[in-house]
Amino acid sequence: MKVSKVLNAISRRDFLKLSSQYGMSSVLLGAGTVTGALTLPNIAKAVESTYDRRLGKEAKHTLTLGAAGFNQANLLIERAGVLEFARDLEERTDGEIRIEFIGDNQICGQLSCAEKAQLGVIDMYSASTQNSAGSTPYLNVLDYAYMFRTRADQYHFLYSPESMALLREPLESRHGLKFLFSHCELRGIQTGASFADKPTVSSISELQGTKNRVTGTQLGRIAMELMDLNPVPVAWEETLDALRTGLIDGAETWASAVAYANMSPAVTQSVDMGFFCGTEHTGMNAEVFDAMESHLQDAIMESAYFTQVHVQAANEAALVNTVGFTDPPMPGTIFAENDVRVARFSDAARRECEEMCSPEFQPAAWEEWRERINGWSGGRDTYKEIYDVARQNTHTLAENVEPRRWWRG
Repeated sequence: MKVSKVLNAISRRDFLKLSSQYGMSSVLLGAGTVTGALTLPNIAKAVESTYDRRLGKEAKHTLTLGAAGFNQANLLIERAGVLEFARDLEERTDGEIRIEFIGDNQICGQLSCAEKAQLGVIDMYSASTQNSAGSTPYLNVLDYAYMFRTRADQYHFLYSPESMALLREPLESRHGLKFLFSHCELRGIQTGASFADKPTVSSISELQGTKNRVTGTQLGRIAMELMDLNPVPVAWEETLDALRTGLIDGAETWASAVAYANMSPAVTQSVDMGFFCGTEHTGMNAEVFDAMESHLQDAIMESAYFTQVHVQAANEAALVNTVGFTDPPMPGTIFAENDVRVARFSDAARRECEEMCSPEFQPAAWEEWRERINGWSGGRDTYKEIYDVARQNTHTLAENVEPRRWWRG
């Protein structure tokens, strides 16, 4: 059970005792509120307070939130916001909604959380849109290569009213899922043992011909094939060993995913190509949402907005101070402690990649999937319209993007 931060502070026996008395969700939510030392008395006091608040009255709705491999400890590395959302929603509804958080792949994994939410096995879920695209193919709409220039572009789009028609409404109508909020990063290649003794990567030519893990996204696969990166489907849970043993040369993912999944010991270079989305999103079964009373629907949306704002600031800080996604990584960060080099691509090197693989420069390679997604969206030119919305963004720093309630556009 991956609850390492709490288990480092108290014994496993005490942790299990607290969990059996108060429930796993109360322990995780309560431990997250401790501001002083993580000692047994402090944790127990916070857990008891959280338990009393959460279960002080009978909930009208108890919702199960399956959160792939996340837990209280690694959500402080990749700030996906899942526990903040659960905590805020319970408080905002004064206990009318109660969230049972089940992470650590105990009820669903990266490839299955969205599908289990569609089937009604769970009510809410958190996983990457790219891994979820296998069961919810409309999520491929986020994965056109170089559609977003920066993390700031991604947040700008998610806050925009245009995201309703281009992302959220088609996802709901086709797949029965309500897109609530997401963390934002851009994917590069995270190299393994075969690049340990090689110079820091500075151009795509140094990666061409290598074999690299790809997620469930069909569009990400197109981009990798166009750049001669030989995409190989490898389960997320098997990627660490594949990198360590040299079965693959690298993996397409983002920096904080490497850090939160304890993959850093096997990664030698984090190559910042930024070629398509890395979006760890949280959503819910749309029928469950629609069955809620109107004031609770409003509360869910406000909690989603609150969490989106929190994630925007918290993950930007964590990338620098916790992950170490800078050149060089700051001392004491996960990348610094594991000798992970951050390989920044220059504007010219990134432009070279863009001209090799983006729909703007290689339209024929994208035509089939682009037409398919456009049809699912009701006939909109999804790539062009999202591209244009992203370029309405005037900020280069993600933390400076203005938050907006997207559903009120």
